[in-house]
Amino acid sequence: MTEAQRVLVTGATGYIGGRLVPLLLEDGHKVRVLVRSPEKLHDVPWHDDVEIVQGDLTDKDSVGEAMRGMDTLYFLVHSMASGKGFADQEQQIAHLVADAAAESGVQRIVYLGGLHPEGELSPHMRSRTEVGRILLEGKVPAVVYQAGVVIGSGSASFEMIRHLTETLPVMPAPSWVRRKIEPIAIRDVLHYLVRAVDLPAGTNRTFDIGSREVLTYAEIMNGYAEEAGLPQRRIYALPLPAPRLAGLWVALVTPIPRSMSLPLVESLQHDAVSKEHDIDQYVPEPDSGRTGYQEAVKRALGKEMRGEVETTWAGASPSADDASSPLPSDPNWAGQTVYVDSRQRRSSVAPEHVWKVIEGIGGKNGWYSLPMAWAIRGVLDKTVGGAGLTRGRRNPTTLFTGDVVDWWRVELLERGSLLRLRAEMRVPGKAWLELRVDPDGDGSLYRQRAIYFPKGLGGKLYWWLIAPFHTLIFPSMAKNIIKNASKVAQES
Repeated sequence: MTEAQRVLVTGATGYIGGRLVPLLLEDGHKVRVLVRSPEKLHDVPWHDDVEIVQGDLTDKDSVGEAMRGMDTLYFLVHSMASGKGFADQEQQIAHLVADAAAESGVQRIVYLGGLHPEGELSPHMRSRTEVGRILLEGKVPAVVYQAGVVIGSGSASFEMIRHLTETLPVMPAPSWVRRKIEPIAIRDVLHYLVRAVDLPAGTNRTFDIGSREVLTYAEIMNGYAEEAGLPQRRIYALPLPAPRLAGLWVALVTPIPRSMSLPLVESLQHDAVSKEHDIDQYVPEPDSGRTGYQEAVKRALGKEMRGEVETTWAGASPSADDASSPLPSDPNWAGQTVYVDSRQRRSSVAPEHVWKVIEGIGGKNGWYSLPMAWAIRGVLDKTVGGAGLTRGRRNPTTLFTGDVVDWWRVELLERGSLLRLRAEMRVPGKAWLELRVDPDGDGSLYRQRAIYFPKGLGGKLYWWLIAPFHTLIFPSMAKNIIKNASKVAQES
């Protein structure tokens, strides 16, 4: 490994850049990031470990200033916009970046493009290829990696695979599901990007990178289904008349916006397979070897499939050493579908009195809202082989991790503060109920969350079916817990 370098990263708020920066820091490099909106980096864990420079890649002065004193530039920006002018603008930016790098004394540019065949390409793939060509023809040596579908939570390509597979058990699909694709895990992409600084000085060429597994898009979707515990999908390739129509179809059945789905679908009209493996002569494989597709999906699903729920109320706090995990900066359509019903109430009652009610929930004390509705749900659960409400609880006032509480089980207990119950009822997915109390001035803040990870289309339909009942049950539950806590306070 070479000595520590001064590195500039553009695209640090994006999918690849946001995961690359902490790995560069881990290797001892001094990192500067050029971003248009520094506030987007406010909550990232490495915020205080990098130099943040505000600027725009269309502004030659700000780009040149950001590059001053840098050894290596990671150029990780690619527009997903459409229209006649996007390709011209990308090429103008590429020329500006290449010229500014030469004037500023940068020694190497690293760019991530896409695998593509020779000949006719989609507009976006053609633009990425042209950007790579411009950088290679510049005065500063450039390493242009070319990768296929990147597998990791938050990757636009992977999220399209995820949402199509989870939503449609039977799939009338465009003919591109037969195209050959060589996927690559995000952790392997990052491995090659980090090691780019170790390449011989003056290296100026493209390198194809991939998993060495060649699959059809249909096989990729069924591989996802296998890891997600879903039945194999029935996929029927149909000759849809145009990529644009197929892109609109993807936008219709998934949460991916049309502005993103159209270029993604257009890029799938061609095979994306490595034509050479020359990178092996320069960069060793990751320590654990290349990541196969199934393993990459397993890593991408990660906590979701293990049924792990974040303790912090604010939401996800992904593992810093797992690039396949979601990040807060990922778009809101990324990640497994998770439904949450959140309620909170402030009270003048001390937290210990609210906690007493929380810890006593279930069994003979009930669930503090619409007891008949809970009873009916319990009977229905029993009829399909579930636990129902008849198990009760071992102790009426005290709980321990692992205890049964009706159709729930105590998964996490932070006595005096947090109770998380995991559902053992029969549902098409995984469900939790989380009750929490924290000090709030002279009183307390009570918060409750019902969390549901649906499994397939049936799981989503289940949530939509019961959602109207949640609007009746959960508000009154929060209200009555605080009401009972007030009684506890008065009695004490």
